[in-house]
Amino acid sequence: MCLARLPGGLAYENSDHSTKSLWSGLSCVELNKVSSSVLDLIQFHAPQCLQWVGNEDSKNAGTKSTEMSQTEVSQMKQKQPPVPLGTLIGRELRNIKVEKPTVKYGQAALAKKGEDYFLIQLDCQRVPGDPSTSFSLFAIFDGHNGISAAIFAKENLLNNVLSAIPQGLGREEWLQTLPRALVAGFVKTDIEFQQRGETSGTTVTFVVIDSWTVTVASVGDSRCILDTQGGVVSLLTVDHRLEENVEERERVTASGGEVGRLNVFGGNEVGPLRCWPGGLCLSRSIGDTDVGEFIVPIPHVKQVKLSNAGGRLIIASDGIWDALSSDMAAHCCRGLPSELAAKLVVKEALRSRGLKDDTTCLVVDIIPYDHLVMPPTPKKKHNSFTSRIFGKRSQNSTKGTNKLSAVGVVEELFEEGSAMLSERLGKDFPLDSNSGLFRCAICQVDQPQSEGLSVNSGPFFSPASKPWEGPFLCASCRRKKDAMEGKMANRSAVIA
Repeated sequence: MCLARLPGGLAYENSDHSTKSLWSGLSCVELNKVSSSVLDLIQFHAPQCLQWVGNEDSKNAGTKSTEMSQTEVSQMKQKQPPVPLGTLIGRELRNIKVEKPTVKYGQAALAKKGEDYFLIQLDCQRVPGDPSTSFSLFAIFDGHNGISAAIFAKENLLNNVLSAIPQGLGREEWLQTLPRALVAGFVKTDIEFQQRGETSGTTVTFVVIDSWTVTVASVGDSRCILDTQGGVVSLLTVDHRLEENVEERERVTASGGEVGRLNVFGGNEVGPLRCWPGGLCLSRSIGDTDVGEFIVPIPHVKQVKLSNAGGRLIIASDGIWDALSSDMAAHCCRGLPSELAAKLVVKEALRSRGLKDDTTCLVVDIIPYDHLVMPPTPKKKHNSFTSRIFGKRSQNSTKGTNKLSAVGVVEELFEEGSAMLSERLGKDFPLDSNSGLFRCAICQVDQPQSEGLSVNSGPFFSPASKPWEGPFLCASCRRKKDAMEGKMANRSAVIA
């Protein structure tokens, strides 16, 4: 048997001189199993058998080579240097599998109050010590009334999210569990920060990129948009500003809060809508201990899968979005490397509105591994008449739906924005039959059966309980849940 390189890939030559593809009929799993055997075979046969084959069969190629002059042979060697067979096999295996994308990013910021923070980690691992399970993380924390909450969330949120994911899961299971773990991690981070007794708060936009799958969890108004081929811009977050979100206004008032503008002398109302007590413009955040429990840390979560054409994420604090619409931000930096793109977005926001707030922008390109930058997106043609009529509406596109419009380019895998904890944690937190303990779905603390509280049915042994239907909460986290749903008047029971 002789190994050869054919236009269709590696092949072997039988004794009857017929050739077959080395990989024909094999699945990816089977390829992985035979790879070691092939390498052993190479070590034994390669010195005698390895040969290059051009457009004609090996016999004709060999005959022609004897007729070449020394100069022609030298030139051919320069054009086609020998390639190690191990490299060829690696190429074959890579061609069979879908390549992971390259993730490139840029960051830019201008400080006004110094309350914006961001987090970038490119080397996170689902399985510690296994580089093949790597994923990337990008996050923005826009603090208010101080920096403590933003710093605390930056330092603790990722660990709290990962601790809510069971160990030993494969990639697909891990991604399916991630949205629920994000909810648990956000709530746990909020509880832990409140126990410190500090009063600052922060928005959070938390982006996990695993191959072509993007998962975004957010509270507040630090928006994340996706720009894909064809010039389609999609929102991956929901703004939790009371001024713009009717559903959140209704939820806050139903939970016992009041929504209104700031009153000044003479009874005049000024400024954006706020919730009282506290006067916060947002309905969801981490922290804000001195505001009612109706300000919840439960994130909106959206998970999408990009095509292998990739896409560009723009994640920014409201210093950007108060100055630029989503379309304007995406359009102004198309065709530029991510580093320059982030700087240009900040520059455009500054030019449009001036520096009135902290301004932070992350631009993340998810692109095929052999691309250096995002391919330029062709400009969409606009009708000047309709642009004049509907131009204002496009500037405020966040007030409408955030449904993806990049059909065929982006696949929506998951989206949920409910503020009800029982609707977000699922029903598959089983009893540990070996230890007889329940594990709290939020703080991950084990507890005896007698103390287990179901999110849906109250005390474990109550007549209405369904003990087989989790998730289960410890007493402290159950009090937090009740408070967020307006069943408790203040935070003292949670903080105590």
